[in-house]
Formats: sequence, C-alpha cells, structure tokens
Amino acid sequence: MHDCPSGRRAVLAALAGCALPRPAPAQGAWPTRPVRIIVPFAPGGASDFVARILQPALGEILGQPVVVENRAGAAGNVGMEAAARAAPDGYTLFLGNVGTLAVNPTVFARTIRVRPAMDFAPISLSGDTPDVLVVNASVPAWSVAELIALARAQPGRLNYGSPGAGSLNRLEMELFREAVPGGLDMVHVPYPGGAGPAVAAIVAGDTQAMFTTLPSALGQVQAGRLRALAVTTAGRVPVLPNVPTLVESGFPDFVAGSWQGVLAPSGTPAEVIARAFAATVEAVGRPAVAQRLRGGGVEPVASRSPDAFAALIAREAERWGALARRAGATVE
Repeated sequence: MHDCPSGRRAVLAALAGCALPRPAPAQGAWPTRPVRIIVPFAPGGASDFVARILQPALGEILGQPVVVENRAGAAGNVGMEAAARAAPDGYTLFLGNVGTLAVNPTVFARTIRVRPAMDFAPISLSGDTPDVLVVNASVPAWSVAELIALARAQPGRLNYGSPGAGSLNRLEMELFREAVPGGLDMVHVPYPGGAGPAVAAIVAGDTQAMFTTLPSALGQVQAGRLRALAVTTAGRVPVLPNVPTLVESGFPDFVAGSWQGVLAPSGTPAEVIARAFAATVEAVGRPAVAQRLRGGGVEPVASRSPDAFAALIAREAERWGALARRAGATVE
C-alpha cells in the first residue's frame, strides 16, 4: 500500500487517492497488438523518465509490447495533438503532465488546437515530480540567498533557461522573481523540446540558473555539474536530503511541482479505459517500479479512478492558468 504523502502531495492525494487501489480484473480483448505511449517531449526530461520506467511493466501486464514515442515540439503541444487525434481504440495512449494539460491551454489559448478536458479521457496519475532550482556549478551561489545577491549585483547578466516561454518551469521562475522584494533582473532563454535541452544548456554554461524537474537534473547534480539550491516541495526530498525547500529558504508560499499521468483519446471505449487504468495502477504499485521512480526523484502515485484524475487536471488548470494570466505568460 502506498504511504499517504504530505505537503503538496496531500493535495494530489485528496483528488487522486494516496492509496494505490487494487487493480480490477482485465476486461475485454484489448490489447491484441502493440500499444504506443506518446511522450510530448524529447528524451531526458521527467515525462520520458516516467514513461520508460512504466513501459516494461505495462507491457508485461497487458501482454503486448508497449512502445514509447517521443513527439517533441511547441511545449508539448505537438505530441499532445498527435495523441488527441489518434484513433480512440486504446492503441495510442498519452503521457501528459501538468504543463501540457494544465498550463498550455491558457498559455497557448490563441493557437492550441487541443482542449484536454474534451479531447482526452483521463486514465490515472503515474507520478508526482518535485521541481528544483539549480545553478551551473561555476556560479558562485550555494544558497537561494546567495543567488539573489548575485543577481542583484549583476542586473541583466544572469540567464535562466526553461523548456519554453509558457512552460511551468518558466512560470516558477517568474513566481520566484516576483516573490523577491524588488524583483530580480534576469534574462529568460527558452529551449524547445522539453527539459532535456534546457538542462543541457545550463550544464554547458549557456545559462546560469533554472527551475526544472528533479529527474531531469538529478544525475547532473550528483555528478557535480549542477548545484541544487532548493526544491519546490513542502518537505525535503529523500534523494537530496541536504537540499532545503524554498519554504525553508524564505519563501513560505512557494510550493509547486509537476505530475505525470496516462490518458487516451476521447471516445476510447470504457472497457479499454478500465483495463488501462487497472494496468497503470498495477504498474505504479509494483515495488521495483516504485523504487526506480523514487530513485529518480518521482513519487509513485496512482488515481483512485479516472474521474479523480480528471478532477485533478481541472483544479491544476485553474491554478496555473490564473498564474499564467497574471504573469502575462501567453504565446501567440
């Protein structure tokens, strides 16, 4: 049984269920051939990390190969549209996250061609992912306070990267800059393709700071190429026990982060959704899968039902959509 999370994960638990439900018996003949999961970002980010860990377990449970397909572009909108427009027969699933499902509908309101609430049938959460504020190892800042002091001493000289102008990680940095008394003058540099390219850029020294998902940065932090200054969760994360939270660093209201979940195109038969839900719950609940997810900084969590996942998406869309509008983070 999955332990009930605390802090931000308690909010997820209230909607999605902190206990992993017992999977229902398999229903119907689906699947009789390979199933693909579209990940709307390039390899190297949290969504790809979660999908690759779930892939073999889902294949074993479903009795058919599961293929992960990366379809990056437009902050995840390219892959999201490809998944939404796929045949609703269960052979194309989508690994969505807070950015694609809750942020993009507001940020790309004028251009987005997918409405997640109408174009997808939610299945289940699969993971809750902390974000982390990191700097390049050459940056002379070992705490949030020192990063603030450095940025104030060099206005307009520090670059911060993100996976896109309207991405969650960019919104987190805007929230951070606004929370600092007097603000911070830093230059935003967006990178297409998800967290992977943005992390590669900060490792190379092209940018100096960024918020990113913990799985996308953890290896670089452990290798000493990046320095983690704070995590965005309410409590410290087990894989980085010496890294304080932003709450501890003087930002009492700064609790945020990402999550990933499995969806199918709207119109997918109910019996397929039911079996996909059961398979996802079973996969996330397997000890080996949970251990690998936690080892990369992702807390394994599944929804109590597809309806609970839909409710979570709606709540997060309201929260992050309001922030995007306040920050003026919209993309034509």
